[in-house]
Amino acid sequence: MAELQSLDPSTPLFAQFTQDTGPIVLANTFVVPPERTEAFLALFRRQAEFMQAQPGFVSLQMHKGAAGSRLLMNIAVWESTGALAAAFGSPEFQRLAAEFPDDIVSYPHIFERIDA
Repeated sequence: MAELQSLDPSTPLFAQFTQDTGPIVLANTFVVPPERTEAFLALFRRQAEFMQAQPGFVSLQMHKGAAGSRLLMNIAVWESTGALAAAFGSPEFQRLAAEFPDDIVSYPHIFERIDA
């Protein structure tokens, strides 16, 4: 399973799930060894198909870091933290997540839109 790290250690992902808010954006940055990129993306696509079928899912985009970067970033929009937490906690999602190799590091964080 990929190693889950907190982008902001003062608010780990599971603490973010406790705030009932929405709509939200999940920005999940992955550090992927270059030789694993294609295999990672194949697994991610299977995981994305599952998430897209879940209640409260809105949209998803995957981005690759420029200039040979090892970073990939998933940007997913959900109707609420509750919807994301339910999908994330489902046994099927956990089974899919367990398939990611241990040398992948994931930095998920939930964001709310603000007017600037």
